[in-house]
Amino acid sequence: MNSTDTITSKTKRFFEEIGDMTYFAIRFFREVFTAPFEWREFVRQCYQMGNRSFLLVGVTGFILGLVFTLQSRPTLMEFGAESWMPSMVSISIVREIGPVIIALICAGRIGSGIGAELGSMKVTEQIDAMEVSGTNPFKYLVVTRILATTLMLPLLIIMGDAVALLGSAIVENLKGEVSYLLYFNKVFDALQFSDVIPATIKSFFFGFAIGLVGCYKGYHCSKGTVGVGEASNAAVVYTSMLLFVIDFIAVFLTDIFFEI
Repeated sequence: MNSTDTITSKTKRFFEEIGDMTYFAIRFFREVFTAPFEWREFVRQCYQMGNRSFLLVGVTGFILGLVFTLQSRPTLMEFGAESWMPSMVSISIVREIGPVIIALICAGRIGSGIGAELGSMKVTEQIDAMEVSGTNPFKYLVVTRILATTLMLPLLIIMGDAVALLGSAIVENLKGEVSYLLYFNKVFDALQFSDVIPATIKSFFFGFAIGLVGCYKGYHCSKGTVGVGEASNAAVVYTSMLLFVIDFIAVFLTDIFFEI
């Protein structure tokens, strides 16, 4: 097989996978509105994905605020614009940096975990056993996980943004002797609804993408135990790329509707 045939086959397989994932998403929307709903499993998944990610997201957000402020402060000092630091940091973190970085962190933790968990259930035929016993595995395993990631990721991003701003405030207090009250007054003066609302809306799509890709890769896992690792790795890679695509579309639409 020459290089042209290889590229053609890979391109064909890529579009076939996009079609399969689209059908997987359509099936999710069809199943989510049909009874019964697995409330207990949904709450358990929210705890697994939300509560157990608090520490990771909090540490990431705190370091993000520290590093971003430490790196930006010398440049602003050259232009005598230290007073702009709270405004610049808050808008940058809330609008773009916070949601994207935290979504990527969650894609690594949550997306890979979903892919590995469902992949293990697939290769050990637990999903087939659920179908034989009369349980709907798609509703129990997939619907609950996608809804949990869609709901919990915006909350994690809000918490991460708050911790990042706290880290930035600590640097400003130590380096520039800016009080916390003055810092956060400037932060809230700088932020507008056109900054917060688009960032919050796209965070729901980030969460949906993480859950969808992780569930798809795990649910269609093959090749035995080797496939579990491949499903986990592919879930992270595909989700990361999809997050950047969603972010580009969100920024483009925000620029149109909010005229930033």
